[in-house]
Amino acid sequence: MWSIDAARSALLMIDMQNDFVLEGAPMEVPMARKRLPEMVTAVAACRQAGIPVIYTRHVLLDSFDVSPLETTYNQRLQTVGMRRGTNGVEVVEELKPEADDYVLDKHRYDAFHNTPLKSVLATIRGLNTVDTVIIAGTLTEVCCESTARSAYMNDYKVAFLSDATGGRSEAAQNASLDAIGTFFGRVLSTADMEQEIGTTA
Repeated sequence: MWSIDAARSALLMIDMQNDFVLEGAPMEVPMARKRLPEMVTAVAACRQAGIPVIYTRHVLLDSFDVSPLETTYNQRLQTVGMRRGTNGVEVVEELKPEADDYVLDKHRYDAFHNTPLKSVLATIRGLNTVDTVIIAGTLTEVCCESTARSAYMNDYKVAFLSDATGGRSEAAQNASLDAIGTFFGRVLSTADMEQEIGTTA
């Protein structure tokens, strides 16, 4: 089993947007809001260790249906949620990106699909330096898990933060953690991550 090498890692903060996190938002995920303190800690620890922070934002369009199967299965998204140019797509204030962070928009659950993520990871620390992605954010069982699986398929080590990801339910959360930890990477707490990257107080 491997440990996280801070010098070869990047943090992916998945879809922590107002439309997913704020109370009463169209796609509200209460667990994501509840776990904001751990996510804030994860981001701060990674910045302290010199680990780049990459934010993803799930973005839909009013001009055309850019994710037709998604809006077919979740018909509410045909009219509301994550619309380009609205406050709903913005990262929540508690996790607001800084000037040196990278913000990546996507239209599918998997952050690698038709985005520059692979190129960003290949260059953000120097050519082909990053070999590990640390994953936090929401929804655990949808975009976080889809991205974790894709990272594994692209030969990245996956460190999946159990207490800094938020799903629709405890059952969904635990099912994803079991799948990731069994087949696709390591599941660890934010405190475990801090210890491995050398930022524990």
